[in-house]
Amino acid sequence: MATAVEPGSEPRTPNPPAGLPFVSLLGAVYVVASVAIAFYLAPAFWAENVAPHVGFANILLRPAAQIAVLVLLVIFGRSLLGGNPPKGVHGGIFLVISWAITIFFLWRAVALNIPDMPGLIAGGVVAVFLLFLALRFFTGSRGERWSIALEEQGWFSTAGYKKSLGVRARRLTVLGILLLGGSGVYSLMFQGTLPKDWVLDLPFEDPSRFILLPDAQYVIPGLLLALTVWFAWRVVNVPTFAEFLIATEAEMNKVSWTPKKRLAQDTVVVLTTTLLMTLFLLVVDLFWGWLLSRETIGVLPARSTAKEAEKVQQAKW
Repeated sequence: MATAVEPGSEPRTPNPPAGLPFVSLLGAVYVVASVAIAFYLAPAFWAENVAPHVGFANILLRPAAQIAVLVLLVIFGRSLLGGNPPKGVHGGIFLVISWAITIFFLWRAVALNIPDMPGLIAGGVVAVFLLFLALRFFTGSRGERWSIALEEQGWFSTAGYKKSLGVRARRLTVLGILLLGGSGVYSLMFQGTLPKDWVLDLPFEDPSRFILLPDAQYVIPGLLLALTVWFAWRVVNVPTFAEFLIATEAEMNKVSWTPKKRLAQDTVVVLTTTLLMTLFLLVVDLFWGWLLSRETIGVLPARSTAKEAEKVQQAKW
């Protein structure tokens, strides 16, 4: 029996997906570009084309527009990753951006502290060396392990962990973090320590200054508040810490708490006992002070003698 074989129908090996380091690098570039669009291009476009037509409402509309642009960029970025991104890509993007920020500020510090051309050369050497270390880190197994570990801890996910367990302990933890972070942001805003724009000196003659973050006096508190809210939500859903909170609440539920009526009675007893002990010690102190200051005993000076000595001392002064 003859079988027809269609030419070119032999199975082909599918192309392997892009590696984690490459996808992390592209994701980091996209994140940086999104931040530049939301905090540089969008405000510049708004100030030139929209602000003159909205008047006083510009104070509220411009931040709302920036947030909307940022949300759209986040949604578009998630769609670019697809439904099955490489495992650990979110942690890899975070690590790439962290390395980039570290390299930039170390290069700047070296180049600014060593004057003229030697500073630029030394800064370049430091930057190249750090880039080499970053390349070895991300192309090796350690970078992949770190990226996957960060992602598995849930820092870059909106999913909760055992939401129905340890609810009270989680809510109180979130409340404490929000109060602590919110008070810090409030103090930072109203102490007047934030500049209008975050400007960095660069080791070049022209230009020598670079606006890293426009409207820093408003953007930095907003970012810190957003990070505080996100941290408060995520920290109680990290598996290890969430299990600790769940176990803590379970142990607290085993405690036999005093009823409200009994607590009020015990409080009255404690306060009454404290008052009686205070009165008793006062009477004892006055009695022994009076007795020991008698002339027949003479352990303490008489009160009249003590008053006269005090008057003499005041007269000397």
